[in-house]
Amino acid sequence: MAANRRLGALLLVVTSLVLSSCAWLDTKQRQLALRPTPAVGADFDGLRHGDVVVNRAVPRPADGDAEHVQLWWLPHPDPQAPALLYLHGTFRHLFQNLPKIDALREAGFAILAVDYRGWGYSSPIVPSERTIYEDAWLAWQELTLRQPDPRRRVIYGHSLGGAVAIELASQLKHGRDYAALIVESTFPSLPEVAAAAGFWGRIGAGLTTLRFDSASKIGRVDAPILMLHGTADRTVPIELGRKLRDAAPEGTTWIEFAGGSHSRLHSFAAEGYRQALRDLIARIDAGAATAERATAAPASPANGQRGR
Repeated sequence: MAANRRLGALLLVVTSLVLSSCAWLDTKQRQLALRPTPAVGADFDGLRHGDVVVNRAVPRPADGDAEHVQLWWLPHPDPQAPALLYLHGTFRHLFQNLPKIDALREAGFAILAVDYRGWGYSSPIVPSERTIYEDAWLAWQELTLRQPDPRRRVIYGHSLGGAVAIELASQLKHGRDYAALIVESTFPSLPEVAAAAGFWGRIGAGLTTLRFDSASKIGRVDAPILMLHGTADRTVPIELGRKLRDAAPEGTTWIEFAGGSHSRLHSFAAEGYRQALRDLIARIDAGAATAERATAAPASPANGQRGR
């Protein structure tokens, strides 16, 4: 009996060590792969006059502390401009993404941007695939308040943010919820990005529990899709971008920028980048105008007259 108790105690200790090790490995892989970046550099000059910083509470779990995400609402001078949900990738928080945000704004969008928990001034956690999706959904709800017309809502994601954008768009419906999806420098799945990095990347790809599996979801997106990718992207090789393109629905617009890198397409090919966005806005405007005509009440020639 005493031997059984000692064996039971030993098994409990071993199990606790294994579980602790698994929890540590899970936390470590999320830190390494997602690279959350809290706070902001001291050289930030501030947002423009009229821009709004909003903090929204995340639904609090029964056993957790209160958390929040920080959002930026950056209106456009044209009140009819479409509003774009901006979903960034790993490492850089919103302050570091400001040049790309400004390029999108200058192309003709109002912007609703979010720092997921773990980035910027949002709650400092070690994020997961689940928490990032949750924060994107919260930001989407904020966008619907800022832009009530679904025909003038656009979802945009860069790199990992593109995977988040595809996840969100795959749950929504074109016309009823939003008008278009834009993904830039995005991949079919996160393990494929790791595997493209070489031997140790392939080892990591086999071990990671993070999926961000865009290739299996993009086919469910029923809105117009614009995909942008640079041929000299060293983070997400162009071959992976093309693989995601091939999984996308027919009619997707794919634009390659020769020599373009992972994060600087907005400055490397500024005019072509903006033109692609303006072309999409023109398509959105045309679709909205067509929908408005279709829903307008037809005039009746006998309206207000009595029949004989």
